[in-house]
Amino acid sequence: MANEKEQRIKELNRMQYEVTQNNGTEPPFQNEFWDHKEEGIYVDIISGKPLFSSFDKFDAHCGWPSFTKPIEGEEVEEKVDTSHGMVRTEVRSKTADSHLGHVFPDGPGPNGLRYCINSAALKFIPKDDLEKEGYGHLTHLFE
Repeated sequence: MANEKEQRIKELNRMQYEVTQNNGTEPPFQNEFWDHKEEGIYVDIISGKPLFSSFDKFDAHCGWPSFTKPIEGEEVEEKVDTSHGMVRTEVRSKTADSHLGHVFPDGPGPNGLRYCINSAALKFIPKDDLEKEGYGHLTHLFE
């Protein structure tokens, strides 16, 4: 995975690299998935691990894609972030150790969480492509 991870990191564009490797943040309302409504899953742009489902996506009016929960909790790690003079909870992908965004306790779901994620850290897999892209085990999410 190390060589594969290194190769995928080399293929990132400037914003993807800044977000995932340097804990950056892309501009609100100027990113790929903030208003994306197609059914499917969002995976880590580096590892390809499933992170979030379109069923758990909602419009938080913040300018970034927001989700109520991850697909598989063990792939999303939370860490204390004290940068920029704030105390927040950072969200990282476990396998690739990529910065994804932050989680806040102001979401609409049953657990009250809002995972505010940078589009630059994500790749979208449409529902109809799950099988051919190797995510057939997740088709049950859309039945």
